[in-house]
Amino acid sequence: MKTRIITAIVAILILLPVLIFSHTALFPIAMAICSVVAIYEMSACIGVKKEWAFTVPVYLIATGMPFLIRYCANPNTVRQCVTALLCVALMYFLALMTFSHGKYKLADVAIWVMTALYILVGFNAILMVRDYEAAGKFVYLMIFIGAWVTDTFAYFCGMLLGKGGKHKLIPDVSPKKTVEGSIGGIVFCVLSMLLFGWIIEQIDIQWKADYLLLALAGLVISVVSQVGDLCMSFIKRTYGIKDYGKLFPGHGGVLDRFDSILAVASILAVFCSYFNFFQDMIRA
Repeated sequence: MKTRIITAIVAILILLPVLIFSHTALFPIAMAICSVVAIYEMSACIGVKKEWAFTVPVYLIATGMPFLIRYCANPNTVRQCVTALLCVALMYFLALMTFSHGKYKLADVAIWVMTALYILVGFNAILMVRDYEAAGKFVYLMIFIGAWVTDTFAYFCGMLLGKGGKHKLIPDVSPKKTVEGSIGGIVFCVLSMLLFGWIIEQIDIQWKADYLLLALAGLVISVVSQVGDLCMSFIKRTYGIKDYGKLFPGHGGVLDRFDSILAVASILAVFCSYFNFFQDMIRA
């Protein structure tokens, strides 16, 4: 427990400057580093980390995509480039499997492409939400708040209300998670989103929060966060590993800490395309 607490404090101290200076080049650099490390962890899990034909192209995409998203002024150009990259990468891996004379199996290629795509989309979605119009400087924080509040209160509610583990959530994937913990995580995530909206209004009167949308977002974020966590746990259990990495002592690797965040970022990026959580009262 002591190791986990110390690691958490150090991680927060590292993360804070990245969030504070999210408008600078530090943010895409951080997303690129996290993407590359996460890709490495997943390649080690699947067993392809030394298969350079598999990993190098994904490392290159993971390194360059955050800068394309941040510094390309035309959104249509970004979409076209990302779509082209993904299509070429997909054809490349299919061709690699086809002409490998049986060295690379369909299952291995499918899992690698699926997980690599998930990681790339997740980390770059954080950047997309951050840069989405003026309110993005607030909205992207909902990714971290929602995921961490859900995880924290699901744990404590599970301990307090789910004693004895009578109502297991999905025991064959995560034996310790309970239905009580899941519901607790959802409730507190919704409350945290409402509180977040109120805090933003107090900090900057220019912005008016849409509390109904924030409550809905809290519900969806919490559910997606838990699904993301369970999906990554399922992959670990499938491959018989406890943690994806050892970068954070007591916590595991980047994927162990960002499993929920990747899922939440992806869904919130979709939300931002349709809804405005904060209205600019000056421009309105």
